[in-house]
Amino acid sequence: MPQHEVRILTHRDAEALWHMRLEALEREPHAFSESAAEHQARSIEEVAARMSATAESFGLGAFCEDRLIGILRFERAQREKNRHRASLHAVYVTPEYRGRGIARTLLTEVLRLARAQQALEQIELAVSTEQVAAKRLYESFGFTCYGREEHALKVGSEYVDYDLMILRL
Repeated sequence: MPQHEVRILTHRDAEALWHMRLEALEREPHAFSESAAEHQARSIEEVAARMSATAESFGLGAFCEDRLIGILRFERAQREKNRHRASLHAVYVTPEYRGRGIARTLLTEVLRLARAQQALEQIELAVSTEQVAAKRLYESFGFTCYGREEHALKVGSEYVDYDLMILRL
């Protein structure tokens, strides 16, 4: 199995990210709040413009032989009263690479970067109740469930509930 590398995404990764995000939205519509149609309306240039990384807000990508195979987004709250909090979003690994530790590697790296931030106390995420494997992965890192958002999404006529999870650093 080829090795994979994890790094912060840059504007040079915008096209690959645009395509991976579309794949994620099409394959896992219950896992993301954005629809595939909404994403398709956004240009690659718009994605590139939103990719300016800082220590407090960035995307991570997992690459295998220069192909983007996994992503996640980290965002630290910017308001004074919320600066102790950050959140994870848009975690996705392309199906043919699942079960190989890619998501675990992404989470390990994002937590390493998060723990280096001054005065950051907690990381939050929301995971669809249908995403059992993802929830187990988060729990293995110490995330705990503190609530449920019922009917968080409506996909067609189906409602999707989200478990709200937190990791205290």
